[in-house]
Amino acid sequence: MDGAAKVRGTAPYAYEQPVDNPLYLHPIQATIALGRILAIGCGAAQACEGVMTVLTHFNAPKSADTADAELAILQDANVGFRGQFIGAVLARTPEIAREAAALVHVEYEPEEHDARFRPDHPGLYAPEQVNAGFPTDTSSGDADAALADAAVVVDQTYSTPPEHNNPMEPHTTVAQWVGRTLTLYDSTQGAHTVRQTGAPVLGLDPADVHVISPHVGGGFGSKGMPHAHVVLAAPAAKCSNGRPVKFALTRQQMFSLAGYRTPTIARVRLAADDGGKLSAVVVDVVEQTSKIREFAEQTAVPSRMMCAAPNRRTTHRLAPLDIPVPSWMRAPGECPHMFGPEVAMDELAQACGVDPIELRIRNEPGIDPESGNRFGSRHLINYLRAGAGRFGWEQRNPRPRARTDKDWLIGMGVAASTYPFRRQPANAASVAFGNDGIYTVQIGAADIGTGTWTVQTQIAADALQVPVERIHLEIGDTALPQASVAGGSTGTASWGAAILAVAGAFRAQFGSNPVRGARAQAQGSANPDQEKFALHSFGAQFAQVRINADTGEIRVSRMLGVFSAGRIINPRTARSRFIGGMTMGIGMALHENSVMDPRFGIIVNHDFAEYHIPTNADIEDADAIWLEDHDEHAGPLGARGIGEIGIVGAAAAIANAAYNATGLRIRDLPLTADKFLF
Repeated sequence: MDGAAKVRGTAPYAYEQPVDNPLYLHPIQATIALGRILAIGCGAAQACEGVMTVLTHFNAPKSADTADAELAILQDANVGFRGQFIGAVLARTPEIAREAAALVHVEYEPEEHDARFRPDHPGLYAPEQVNAGFPTDTSSGDADAALADAAVVVDQTYSTPPEHNNPMEPHTTVAQWVGRTLTLYDSTQGAHTVRQTGAPVLGLDPADVHVISPHVGGGFGSKGMPHAHVVLAAPAAKCSNGRPVKFALTRQQMFSLAGYRTPTIARVRLAADDGGKLSAVVVDVVEQTSKIREFAEQTAVPSRMMCAAPNRRTTHRLAPLDIPVPSWMRAPGECPHMFGPEVAMDELAQACGVDPIELRIRNEPGIDPESGNRFGSRHLINYLRAGAGRFGWEQRNPRPRARTDKDWLIGMGVAASTYPFRRQPANAASVAFGNDGIYTVQIGAADIGTGTWTVQTQIAADALQVPVERIHLEIGDTALPQASVAGGSTGTASWGAAILAVAGAFRAQFGSNPVRGARAQAQGSANPDQEKFALHSFGAQFAQVRINADTGEIRVSRMLGVFSAGRIINPRTARSRFIGGMTMGIGMALHENSVMDPRFGIIVNHDFAEYHIPTNADIEDADAIWLEDHDEHAGPLGARGIGEIGIVGAAAAIANAAYNATGLRIRDLPLTADKFLF
């Protein structure tokens, strides 16, 4: 529904929102990783023609709530990581602001910092809980005894590097005050989330914060929660004599200020009999977090339910460092987790002489091993078998280095994928019938390029039993009914449930021939089956790679994803989402690696010249299919989320294919050419 506006360039993104006579903000960032500011020389910057003011902690407005250190901007002289905001220049043009910011001279009292991530970090600790409220550690049975008694044991360590989200549209905020009312045009995955988080920091009633965000150019989780740029733009606009302030992070700034995926080091231990039947699964994960704000990714959690093993143990430990704050990135937890255990499963299959698909079938649980609940829908065996037939798995030779094409070694690999389903009940929607016969449907949801405009219009039309042409959808505004964040693959089902509820209420009150001006509002309900069933989506990833025997160059020739995510509302957008996730998985497998220089606490490859992501030439043949599955336990739509499962397991499938091609088992991502030179 929004395609024409985007192609024509008329869909307004945050920075493009029309405001009168704006000022432009460019931040001043810390050039040390830890310490205190002794002095800031602003004279040269202030003297630049076109500069209105230079803000520092000496003259910036004070925040009402500084409990979240990431959002406590310009409040004191302390520096917690390199790149942290320590000032801002407001000027007539962005070019003047940037030039003036470079003229600001800062004197520091640096302190010895620690930015080196390692598994034996002396400060390792167990967080109270990990992301999404999961327990930090779990244990069932006697895993150590099972490992000691097992016929076959896999005991290996796997690592994933830090990765940065890098959506196409940078993080952007346009801020304007009118009296005590603050308007924010923000690039966000949740307008209501920005208001709820930002209002206490700024000392405002949430009703006095108006967030507008109808179109967002990607997020991958990094825009799921407000970051420091929002809190910097808002008080800066207080110092602009009533003029709006525009602030867009540069690509380089996004590497220290917009979140990222933590690196992970996972020791995975599998115990099995000679036939590959698991008796124990142990996953111990070490991750990093920032000292100024904790974020604990739930990396080991999926191992608690993926395989049937009577003895299981998972742990998470964090290394606190003087670094930027990690945050959500597409499929947090599941994405980095599935690399290690799914490669370990391939190693177990090799050790037992069992086909990797058959191994997974032998270890398929009948119920959720962690909760004891029945799965609402779990047909992983069907996806593995359907994918094997479609992909030509019978052509795979289990002996590594058995298939060649001139200078190229060819191999196939497989991995399972999963993602939990949650439906957020805190969503409301309204329907109004207008004089033109159009139904206006309002909900404060977000479209980050994922098809919300289209899919929610379809849901409304279907629920009201009218053509889509008679639906006018409004989203992305806190003036609209409350909506949850576009994250965790919860959006379509959560917002759609609210729209179904209000459509039913509207028809019940006004019938099929409503009077002009008829209006109803309703809230989606909680899912009664959420605690009764284990609700997850599942899938299987298949990859074929070719690796040059002389240069180590690796190419993904083919990928196939077979998924089930409940009812598919829009097949075209769904296929795009699945393949988009798989493409990101190819980037994770082959390219993405944020390189930290611990001497200075900075990511050194902080631009697209050196932080590599897949381009068109990297994607040769990627396909995604799904098996129809209307999940009655997922809510009234019968749909589960599709935004994240496409990336889960993709890197493991590629790594397993690389082993099949070369006989080299690479356990540290990314799979770069140097690792295949032998």
